[in-house]
Amino acid sequence: MTAGLTPTVRPARPRDVPAVVAMVHELAEYERAPDQCQLSAEQLDAALFGPTPALFGHVAVDDADRPLGFTLWFLNFSTWAGVHGIHLEDLYVRPEARGSGAGRRLLATLAAICVERGYRRLDWSMIDWNPAARFYAAVGAAPLAQWVPYRLTGPALHALAAQAGGGAPDATGGAPTRPSA
Repeated sequence: MTAGLTPTVRPARPRDVPAVVAMVHELAEYERAPDQCQLSAEQLDAALFGPTPALFGHVAVDDADRPLGFTLWFLNFSTWAGVHGIHLEDLYVRPEARGSGAGRRLLATLAAICVERGYRRLDWSMIDWNPAARFYAAVGAAPLAQWVPYRLTGPALHALAAQAGGGAPDATGGAPTRPSA
C-alpha cells in the first residue's frame, strides 16, 4: 500500500479506459482465468461511453488522478420490489492500494447511488475462495445461499436462440419490441 494514500472515487472517464481494462485483466489473472478475459479498450469504451450505455463505472484514484481500483456495474430490476438495483459486475483494487480504503469507498459510492435513487439493493457475485468475503461481511453484506447462479453461453446459447421462432430483437439488441396496443 502507498503510504499516506487517501484515494478518492469518481465516475470513470474515457481516459481511464486503458487502466480499467488493464485492471480487469489483472483481476482475471488473480481469479486464475486470464485466458477467459478478452476485454479490449474499444469494447469497454463503447460499453461505457457509446450512444446508449448500459454499463457504468467508477475509479478510485490517487492524488495524481491515477486509477488504483474500479467498479463496473449495471442496473437490474426487482419485479418483487418494483424498483431498480445495481449489479456490481467487478470491483478490483490493485495490490499496492489494498488497505487504503479504496475498495470500501468504491462500494460505498455504489451504496450511495442506490440510496439516492431509491434502489433497494446492491448485488454481486464473487468466486467462492476470494478472501474479500471477510470485507463484504464487515460492511454488512450477506451471501445468498438459497440462490444458484446460472449462465448460458456458447453452443447452448446459440441452440436456445435458434428456438426463438421470430420475435426479432429491437434496435438496441434487447428483448423483442412491445406490441402496439
